[in-house]
Amino acid sequence: MGGHEAIDELLAEAGVDGLRLRGALSLLSDGRWWTLADLVRDTATSRRTIESLLRVLPLEHSGDRVRIPRDQANRYNVWTDTDISGLGNPVAGMVAEHAETLGRLETLIAKAPRGRHALDHVSATAETVLRRALLLGRRFWLPGARLLCVGDHDLTSLAVRMVHPEAEVAVADIDDRILEYIDAQDLGVRTRWADLRLGLPPSLRGWADLAITDPPYTPEGIGLFAARAAEGLRDRDQGRILVAYGASERTPMLALKVQKALFDLNLLHEAIFPHFNRYHGAEAIGSAADLYVLRPTTKTWPAIASRLDRLATAIYTQGPQAVESAPAAPPDEAAVAAFGPDLLAGDWPRGLLPKVPRTRLATLLAKPYAASPERVAIAVPAGLEAALPRLMLATRARHVRVLTAGPVADVVADLPALARLLSPVYRLAAEGHVLDAVRLPPPDGGQDRVVRRIMDSAHGKTGNAWREALTETAGLTKRQARAAVEEAAPWALDAAPLELPLHRLSGLAAQVTAQVTTG
Repeated sequence: MGGHEAIDELLAEAGVDGLRLRGALSLLSDGRWWTLADLVRDTATSRRTIESLLRVLPLEHSGDRVRIPRDQANRYNVWTDTDISGLGNPVAGMVAEHAETLGRLETLIAKAPRGRHALDHVSATAETVLRRALLLGRRFWLPGARLLCVGDHDLTSLAVRMVHPEAEVAVADIDDRILEYIDAQDLGVRTRWADLRLGLPPSLRGWADLAITDPPYTPEGIGLFAARAAEGLRDRDQGRILVAYGASERTPMLALKVQKALFDLNLLHEAIFPHFNRYHGAEAIGSAADLYVLRPTTKTWPAIASRLDRLATAIYTQGPQAVESAPAAPPDEAAVAAFGPDLLAGDWPRGLLPKVPRTRLATLLAKPYAASPERVAIAVPAGLEAALPRLMLATRARHVRVLTAGPVADVVADLPALARLLSPVYRLAAEGHVLDAVRLPPPDGGQDRVVRRIMDSAHGKTGNAWREALTETAGLTKRQARAAVEEAAPWALDAAPLELPLHRLSGLAAQVTAQVTTG
């Protein structure tokens, strides 16, 4: 079967959702050439559904682009308004007024670090990011408000600061490259490193009035990111959480599971704007996602506590921390037993060294361990390697042994850079799956002692440790030291070293050296 009969059958099967296919027919009949990706994104329809339509249509080709031949276009042109985004896009008419900002965002997104598949990164279009900023200003009072971006590969934070400089904006993200890129734009965005599976940065808990996130599209990912976004709210009565989520029209049960994860957090669904978000990629879901506006209720907070108690680290759709990935291999027990640790951090086999105290990685990052163990063994599973330098700074043990899921040389992207970063504190040695870090004695004075004092105070505020070290080593008064830190590093005032992006940590030595020299 082909031709009109096949097309009629497809439209009949689609039923009331056939507007998608009729929209694609209209586009293909308008004389322009279309790539598959553009058809998917413009109609917000899954790649599989568009492909099923293209298979039964008479098409002419120009490279990877197609259209219905002009002599047959009238037969298929159903005069459908293909742009149904107005149903879920209340700020569509405002985009033209911000053409300069849109152009700037297009450039920033094009130059941004490439997405990482293991983190489910897919870039939103520049117009989507701009519309998010416009919607926030159209729906909420932003002067003096604080917005928390829970993950920001899309650079929503930059768009909001461009359109609404009166709002404070912070980003919590696992990708140090993104944090460095955002800082380089010098738009006043606070950047904090965070693996949300291990916690929200302390300086961002209870900080925001609004939170926005475009999380991994699994029930586990949506639930975790939404819970962390709620943790970031200071206004529990009037605060809102905006969540981007998309699913194929072919998989309503998956969408239901994700929505259930949000319902389980007792979040009120105030609005859902269909197909508000458009992407470069993600064709399985039509390169589109809805935008949810959620409001916490009094029952949200106990639900969040319950959700985080059941925390699983597998939240992604691909990579070592994918929901359907194989269980992680147990760490090398012999290497741990021979080490003789006083504390085990991470997920270890139950029968291993049963008398040795244990702690979670999240607990190690959240607060200083009560005791002062000489030797600490840390198990870092595949997919959590970004936390490795923070975990090592979080313990003040004399000797730290880290066991990684793969050979250290393979799972640590740049081992020499890690050694340089931690050189004020540790001497590193790597062999196989084992990374050993031996704590160095404190320097006698000068800038090295200032840097060491900051990095040794991993859970405290960077600004406080920096200020105190300057009074001790540079002969400054408390007032002078405070002013010096505020001028050199305003980003350091309320953030702990464990929250700082790597480019901030690695730049400490140079900044302190310049400060001590000029002081």
